[in-house]
Amino acid sequence: MVGSIKVKSQNLHSNGSVQNCASTEEKLDELRHLLGKAEGDILKIVGVGAGAWGSVFAALLQDNYGQFREKVQIRIWRRPGRTVDKATAEHLFEVINSREDVLRRLIRRCAYLKYVEARLGDRTLLADEILKDGFCLNMIHTPLCPLKVVTNLQEAVWDADIVVNGLPSTETREVFEEINHYWKERITVPIIISLSKGIEAALEPLPHIITPTQMINRATGVAMENILYLGGPNIASEIYNKEYANARICGAEKWRKPLAKFLRQPHFIVWDNSDLVTHEVMGGLKNVYAIGAGMVAALTNESATSKSVYFAHCTSEMIFITHLLAEEPEKLAGPLLADTYVTLLKGRNAWYGQMLAKGELSLDMGDSISGKGMIQGVSAVGAFYELLSQSSLSVLHPEENKPVAPVELCPILKTLYRILITRELASQGILQALRDETLNDPRERIEIAQTHAFYRPSLLGQP
Repeated sequence: MVGSIKVKSQNLHSNGSVQNCASTEEKLDELRHLLGKAEGDILKIVGVGAGAWGSVFAALLQDNYGQFREKVQIRIWRRPGRTVDKATAEHLFEVINSREDVLRRLIRRCAYLKYVEARLGDRTLLADEILKDGFCLNMIHTPLCPLKVVTNLQEAVWDADIVVNGLPSTETREVFEEINHYWKERITVPIIISLSKGIEAALEPLPHIITPTQMINRATGVAMENILYLGGPNIASEIYNKEYANARICGAEKWRKPLAKFLRQPHFIVWDNSDLVTHEVMGGLKNVYAIGAGMVAALTNESATSKSVYFAHCTSEMIFITHLLAEEPEKLAGPLLADTYVTLLKGRNAWYGQMLAKGELSLDMGDSISGKGMIQGVSAVGAFYELLSQSSLSVLHPEENKPVAPVELCPILKTLYRILITRELASQGILQALRDETLNDPRERIEIAQTHAFYRPSLLGQP
């Protein structure tokens, strides 16, 4: 069997990558040993949620380790019943026929005919059905390898050794509360890797942020030692197409270091870091400002000057907010700006801002968009605004010399809240905010943050 090969050889995967079987198998064996897996006992990895990043993450693992079927099983869960509309089916058919490798694969698997029938309107495809063939509903333009798809959540997770959370933050708590029912009888404790970028605000007993890893911890009782966050400046489709990328896996040293080694590939470098919650919050923060960047781009016909003005103001606000959240915020500057940069260039939140400003989408359509998935920046705008408007977090206003809520020093965040949450302003309001003659130099906001003791450990639930 392939899984028992011990000598060095090469294996060509369906997406054209060449892997060194021996070193790959050694990494798998190391993780199996760390998890106490005996010979013949399969390591079970399951992704929960099949958005773009969740699906790509599962496909990366399948491409890298799926050949060792006697040692590891990689599956992904998504909800059943989601249909593929005719326009998407037509687009999917075009993608299939533009890729000879994909076309041949489907013909070999006797799966091509259903896509022809869907293109003609004679059949309705299901999202879980096409995912088995390697097509993520939120990322049709990038075919993945075929995946093992499960639509029964209990079947997917009840004995999983590693669970990868690919759900939006807005769905994480509910799904993991259900998962907890299936884990009542578990003897072993699973490892959970969360890919989710988003936050919730809680105001009692003190204002604080709740992140997806904390939601998972509270929903399941799994110790934070076994819950990690993985994120970085990357676009899911580009990672699968082997554009060079990096990420950080954050959490307890016991698991983050071996998992970083297990997940690392030549084109996808994974570093490790102990600061889980702060990195997780930063992943949600950049989504807030990406929506505004998309609006500015659309409203100014991609004016480089206008976009740079917006970038200066939004980065100064993010730096200001990191000084509230972190004792050593300078350590976050590089990762935060890199993640923000890629999101502004090609992320779904920036795209959403553009579509709103162009009138091609409306707020009444909600923040779950067909073909894109959940736009997590919308809920993050509400959460950060609500949190930073609390008077108990007041900071000294530099000009008025009186205490004000932190949000008063974040005019871009305030404007986005009025556009997206209360809907007092149209998208053009973001330009009005930038052109406000009373707007301070963004450098001053950074200087304020650097020269005042703003750090509020309670915001991250710390004493």
